[in-house]
Amino acid sequence: MFLITLAEKGGGTEQREYPKNEVTIGRLAGNDIVLGKGNVSKYHSRIVEKDGRFIIVDMKSTNGTFVNGKKIAGPMVLKPTDQVSIGDYILNVEALEDAPQDAHADEGYDEEQGEEAYEEEEAYEEEEAYEEEEPAPAAVAAPSRMPASMAAAMAKNKKKVDPKLERYSRLQKEIHDRLIEYLDLRRMDMDRLGDEELWRRTEKAIRDIIDQMEADGELPTDVDREELLTDVINEALGLGPLEAFLASEEISEIMVNHANQIYIERKGKLTLSEKIFSSNQAVLGVIERIVAPIGRRIDESSPLVDARLKDGSRVNAIIPPLALKGPCITIRKFKKDALKIQDLIKYKTLTAQMAEFLEMCVTARRNIVISGGTGSGKTTTLNIISSFIPEGERIITVEDAAELQLPQDHWVQLESRPPNLEGKGAITIRELVKNCLRMRPDRIVVGECRSGETLDMLQAMNTGHDGSLTTLHANTPRDAIARLETMVLMSGMELPVKAIREQIASAVHLIVQQTRFSDGTRKICYITEVSGMEVDIVTLQDIFYYKQDGFTEDHKVRGRYVASGFVPKFYDELQRKGLPVNMSIFRED
Repeated sequence: MFLITLAEKGGGTEQREYPKNEVTIGRLAGNDIVLGKGNVSKYHSRIVEKDGRFIIVDMKSTNGTFVNGKKIAGPMVLKPTDQVSIGDYILNVEALEDAPQDAHADEGYDEEQGEEAYEEEEAYEEEEAYEEEEPAPAAVAAPSRMPASMAAAMAKNKKKVDPKLERYSRLQKEIHDRLIEYLDLRRMDMDRLGDEELWRRTEKAIRDIIDQMEADGELPTDVDREELLTDVINEALGLGPLEAFLASEEISEIMVNHANQIYIERKGKLTLSEKIFSSNQAVLGVIERIVAPIGRRIDESSPLVDARLKDGSRVNAIIPPLALKGPCITIRKFKKDALKIQDLIKYKTLTAQMAEFLEMCVTARRNIVISGGTGSGKTTTLNIISSFIPEGERIITVEDAAELQLPQDHWVQLESRPPNLEGKGAITIRELVKNCLRMRPDRIVVGECRSGETLDMLQAMNTGHDGSLTTLHANTPRDAIARLETMVLMSGMELPVKAIREQIASAVHLIVQQTRFSDGTRKICYITEVSGMEVDIVTLQDIFYYKQDGFTEDHKVRGRYVASGFVPKFYDELQRKGLPVNMSIFRED
């Protein structure tokens, strides 16, 4: 309950009553107190009544909020005698006569006590900060104004973080906010600047801001200036703290759960990173910078997206209201230098004999399905064995987010497309698989079968496109067959189960089963031949398998690869044709 006395410098004075617990002050209509001068920000300050105390909060305004001539740096409790200066205006705040007044309200609380009294409101202030300032230039701005439901979902996430990190994060956000004002004041035409010039000017602006903060005593002495500069420029123009993780060869996966929690996978092990984003709004800005260049979008009406980075790394992003704790990003990194089969042998993902067998399968145009769980390395294996396809053949790849990196020249790469703003224009994997049959392919490689496109893939394998490859999610070779059946039914074709199984048995020649173990290692646990049908059952025969014998003292998986001794049918055919084949790989040492 407020009684506010408002005076303009060189003008009149008036008193206003506000029978509520919060008053906003700014230049735009919609604020409770509208001050129409240019030195007042759109959303400049607000005053909150809490337990009989009046707390003034500056909303990151351009020119600041002053109490008794001193610029406030945080929430501050006001006394009736205090003078609040905002631009050319002076305000005094008192309680309405019929409103209860806390006994402590007149005791001269300082800024530190104000922050303590304001503790519960502070979380709300941080999450609503997107309303504070002028629209920023596109290159450094976060996405457009956030819907209220999204902000409310983000406000639920208030998990405690390291106070030092939190302080550094606030400092970084403060510099970022000043940077937006700095660049906006100079009316820089971001669209006409090249990337190098934009980075150069932004770096200079950040240095100027840091120099000014240091001169004003606002920069903590324990902060590394150069590290702070790098972090701010990365958040303004790049991918924030993710830049360092993407540059590290040891890190294979990055998982942003929300602004204050980033996990990384290093050498197969998940660890919590020490770096954080300055705010959930900064995470939204990074997502926008990832998806915009490839023509995709993310907003409240379309809150999840698959995308890729320039280096081919796969990105999935999901935002509130679906992600309750805040915007979430998952990045599966792709190595700059594509792995080769020798690397898989070195990492003990498979043996040299298994590698030789897979190369022969690809050369002999066997249709191969690579099966495994999430993060088991299916796409990496698909990429490597696709490199065995002879140079003279025409390869067409179909993916949701393009990430395959084939060395062959005669390679056409197709990628699905999501719907536009009107919900139209989507091109699905299934449509691309159907279309690529008209493109005279020698080999079709589908990044992953998830739905009805499986039927089209099986038909392609059965109609002269031998040597095709794909991946799917399943835990065993037998599960892979069951999943193929399920996905064929998802195509909408009402086929009898027996007909589907016959189609699978004639189309798929080999299943490569890959597993990620608890110690982070990835191994091909089965290479299994689809040998035909017996009554209504698809018959399978293991050719190689991994036999686990427990764990070592340092908790590493212990085991060995075993050749079952079974020789696949097509090897007999190759031998009868007089082609050179190495039969010794099927004998266990």
